[in-house]
Amino acid sequence: MEEMVMSQLFGGIYKGKRVVVTGHTGFKGSWLTYWLHRMGADVYGIALEPATEPDHLSLLDFPYTSVIQDINDGEHLKEILLGIDPDIIFHLAAQALVRASYERPVGTFRTNIMGTVNVLECSRELQNLKAVVIVTSDKCYDNREWAWGYRENDPLGGKDPYSASKGCAELVTASYRQSFFNPSGFGHDHHVLVASARAGNVIGGGDWAPDRIVPDLIRAASSQHILQLRYPLATRPWQHVLEPLSGYLLLGWELLEGKTEIAEAWNFGPELSSNVSVLDLVKESILSWPSVKYEVNTNKQPHEASFLYLDSSKAKMKLLWDNVWSFPVTVKHTLSWYRDYYGNIGVNTLRDLDNYIIDASKKSLIWTLK
Repeated sequence: MEEMVMSQLFGGIYKGKRVVVTGHTGFKGSWLTYWLHRMGADVYGIALEPATEPDHLSLLDFPYTSVIQDINDGEHLKEILLGIDPDIIFHLAAQALVRASYERPVGTFRTNIMGTVNVLECSRELQNLKAVVIVTSDKCYDNREWAWGYRENDPLGGKDPYSASKGCAELVTASYRQSFFNPSGFGHDHHVLVASARAGNVIGGGDWAPDRIVPDLIRAASSQHILQLRYPLATRPWQHVLEPLSGYLLLGWELLEGKTEIAEAWNFGPELSSNVSVLDLVKESILSWPSVKYEVNTNKQPHEASFLYLDSSKAKMKLLWDNVWSFPVTVKHTLSWYRDYYGNIGVNTLRDLDNYIIDASKKSLIWTLK
């Protein structure tokens, strides 16, 4: 897709903007950083060193400014952000793994809660800042494992440290929004609008994190090992990484335009048909990579929710956001990315991004319209 066309997405709002992405070295952050660059943004990333080898961001060849910094160090974070003075911040930096939160609960709470506090506290002193999008998780809800989707006004909570930390991050965000960035005071008491975003289980090319089903599957298939399924019947809202990213960028667009009614919490989950079990995800993956072999691991595992579903009606009605790819198409694109990478064909992130935008355009989604 031509750069001129790419820069016109989301009303052309990101072209020439100074954008900070915290957590840019992570899976979701790397895709967001790349998409922003393709739209003509001046992108600055703040994060720890990549946690995996290989890592998606290092495989992509594009210009951006990277600052390796722990967001738990509030003073240094403030110095960095004051030096950048961004138009908008997308806060994605987090300890993002449920099982790791059992092993490192203190670090998980510190990063996911106080890291969010630090970003929002710094935002109070940035002169040019207009918008902040805080990214949390679908696991921020108090999961009762009921059969209907969670809405933005449902209770927050979490049994495991990761889920609890994300619920706390949402409470922190709501507190700062009410106390310091209240939409009713926008334009006279302050100049920043803050929204939070909750997405489903994202998959796509370039993720090598431990204890995630698709990276585990890819590692097993590429090395001809047998995949161990710990929670085969657990149902999750699977979606391609580009789906929630389009939601975050749509939020940023509306906030940058000063729409105070958008400064709220938002769900960006997949269609109900994409809420399937881990076992069904693996079986769908085998259609694209037949060498995948698996067996169920019957050892006792730490608690993880068995069922989780997001209701994204609010985003669809008020933001005119919608999903683009079905579950089978999502899995096909994901497995194709990895098969091309391990087959030495290349890193086809741009191909997937272009195809996603083309398919979104066919649906006439609002962020694709000129």
